[in-house]
Amino acid sequence: MASVAATPARTPNGPGPGEASASFPTVASVPGPQEPEEEGEEEPAEIHLCVLWNSGYLGIAYYDTSDSTIHFMPDAPDHESLKLLQRVLDEIDPRSVVTSAKQDENMTRFLGKLASQEHREPKRPEIIFLPSVDFGLEISKQRLLSGNYSFIPDSMTTTEKILFLSSIIPFDCLLMVRALGGLLKFLGRRRIGVELEEYNVSVPILGFKKFVLTNLVSIDQDTYSVLQIFKSESHPSVYKVASGLKEGLSLFGILNRCRCKWGEKLLRLWFTRPTQDLGELNSRLDVIQFFLLPQNLDMAQMLHRLLGHIKNVPLILKRMKLSHTKVSDWQVLYKTVYSALGLRDACRSLPQSIQLFRDIAQEFSDDLHHIASLIGKVVDFEGSLAENRFTVLPNIDPEIDEKKRRLMGLPSFLTEVARKELENLDSRIPSCSVIYIPLIGFLLSIPRLPSMVETSDFEIEGLDFMFLSEEKLHYRSARTKELDALLGDLHCDIRDQETLLMHQLQCQVLARAAVLTRVLDLASRLDVLLALASAARDYGYSRPRYSPQLLGVRIQNGRHPLMELRARTFVPNSAECGGDIGRVKVITGPNSSGKSIYLKQVGLITFMALVGSFVPAEEAEIGAVDAIFTRIHSCESISLGLSTFMIDLNQVAKAVNNGTERSLVLVDEFGKGTNTVDGLALLAAVIRHWLALGPTCPHVFVATNFLSLVHLQLLPQGPLVQYLTMETCEDGDDLVFFYQVCEGVARASHASHTATQAGLPEKLIARGKQVSDLIRSGKPIKPVQELLKEKQMENCQTLVDKFLKLDLEDPSLDLDIFMSQEVLPAATTIL
Repeated sequence: MASVAATPARTPNGPGPGEASASFPTVASVPGPQEPEEEGEEEPAEIHLCVLWNSGYLGIAYYDTSDSTIHFMPDAPDHESLKLLQRVLDEIDPRSVVTSAKQDENMTRFLGKLASQEHREPKRPEIIFLPSVDFGLEISKQRLLSGNYSFIPDSMTTTEKILFLSSIIPFDCLLMVRALGGLLKFLGRRRIGVELEEYNVSVPILGFKKFVLTNLVSIDQDTYSVLQIFKSESHPSVYKVASGLKEGLSLFGILNRCRCKWGEKLLRLWFTRPTQDLGELNSRLDVIQFFLLPQNLDMAQMLHRLLGHIKNVPLILKRMKLSHTKVSDWQVLYKTVYSALGLRDACRSLPQSIQLFRDIAQEFSDDLHHIASLIGKVVDFEGSLAENRFTVLPNIDPEIDEKKRRLMGLPSFLTEVARKELENLDSRIPSCSVIYIPLIGFLLSIPRLPSMVETSDFEIEGLDFMFLSEEKLHYRSARTKELDALLGDLHCDIRDQETLLMHQLQCQVLARAAVLTRVLDLASRLDVLLALASAARDYGYSRPRYSPQLLGVRIQNGRHPLMELRARTFVPNSAECGGDIGRVKVITGPNSSGKSIYLKQVGLITFMALVGSFVPAEEAEIGAVDAIFTRIHSCESISLGLSTFMIDLNQVAKAVNNGTERSLVLVDEFGKGTNTVDGLALLAAVIRHWLALGPTCPHVFVATNFLSLVHLQLLPQGPLVQYLTMETCEDGDDLVFFYQVCEGVARASHASHTATQAGLPEKLIARGKQVSDLIRSGKPIKPVQELLKEKQMENCQTLVDKFLKLDLEDPSLDLDIFMSQEVLPAATTIL
């Protein structure tokens, strides 16, 4: 008895039609458990900078591949040494620097130095020169106005587009406009991010943003390193050896409790841009203080949970622009938008007197609800995951619904067709089936008979042989051809129409890209402030005060934020530097008494206040600080090609040459890298230089073991200098550390006590004390008699052993030679 079956075939493109189920997603149940970690697919970000320098002004623009955004800085004056440009380079660390081939001597010299900095990590930027004609003003304007920007609606006329861009870009900054034009030329030539796309695909630009460097506090990389603001370590996972660095024990590490990557990125940006803008700092502190109130803890936790669903929107928008959107992107965007709406509703219930809450409540507009509603009503998440492609829900397009209905009903229909085909086939054929294969169409499938050996045996009258697969022969018959004409390629038609709907949905989302970008900005800001509030609550931080009239800082019972986490008990210390009294503080004390920790503590508390964080102190008043300079640890590196002492000198030179009356300078053990006299002389000269400045002297904290600096009175007496020491107490042979700063000068360095703690032998320590006392008293240093006698006995024994080995009966032995070469030289060390 013949069996008849009809089944749709499975293809490499995915499961066969009819197997995917559809359901309506709801706000309460957003697809999440199966959501892939799209964050891990992000490519390493690169920044490409374009800069022009003319008549003492800088024009700067750069492209950030992480969010496909162009950032520009309005024309700004700069010194001939291009210090402002150096600050920009230090902050953004560009992959390439684009400029005009026609430059003046100052820029040429600067770029030459930049290209020779082999120690820049991870590597020095590529210097790219373009013809000066590419930076022409008119051609640059034309490039800007003719660009294809997804955030500008296509319905805008040329005039409206010009007005729209003019509201974002200050076209009166001519150097900046020329830099933008050169940057666009470079992006188009290099095809950044679209190297493998078709030539008609342009580099995605999702927005223009302004950035400025005014009111920033100057901090160099050495300071970030020695204060442990950032500290990268190799990742312990063997799977991340190539990529992988992780944050070690650092200030950033203990404060980074952000729930989304863009919050973490913004926190790092704040750390690299400490500011003197009191309005900005107080606005950050207001939010932190609000969330520290006990009654607001539940609200903070709820907001933190919502922020965990804010994902990488710029990456999704970039994929939409390039038509590379994945199924997971729609899930992520849907969840991000609904989480943003949750943030908006929550912030509307919070005090609108706080600027951030007011911005979120107002700027998270109904466009977000429109985007979420469109995605929720159109995208079939479950079906999309099952078929690994974009699919739409029912009742969106009647034509698609009809084709899907036909596709779903094919199995039973094809069974009937197969039964009729079997009636017309040879009786030797036991069964057949009619199958549907996308891109090929409908085929009649027949099992291969034992008699069918050669290809010629496959021929059946009335059927067109197509191919053999898995011992089944596939043919086209009159009925299957009729089905092709009647039904067509249903699978591909459905795909094409759903892809068209996806493109229309993408256009709707891209038209509202501005609100999505604003969501990311405000959500990341809220994420950072919630993280800082959480750390302040756990570690017992307090709110700092800002006093523009105060030149310096006042800290009451401050603590080192990292050391207090590692020590069982931590002794807080106060610090005050303001006005014209005690602007230079010379701190002495034994080794390991806490001098270095005290210096770092002052620097870290000041830094935390300047990024808008609560600080580890009972009270802190921060004045107008414009820079923090340090010389604490020697950052040794073979690639620098400099000696350790030369690096120390460079660090001090930065403070001497750039410090102002509003700068904070921290110097620890300067001068120890060379001989004692020269090191002491250099330290005294540097301090005297600062003291000679009078009221314009920076606020200096100097920790040193050069007690001669005080004993020899190498510094002038006056109110500008203040001597501090770390309090200790001698208990017999033991030295007790109180780790408390007090006024005065240490009597001794107590190096022998530190040597005992380090485990050096007692004989060495005793000899060290003896030599130290002889040097202080000005007496000559003589060898130790016991050691001298032991050495003489060893030399005598060696000489006797050599003499006993002589063969006196050997006629060739010459005793005169033995006396002159062995006995006489040894006599000088024995007698």
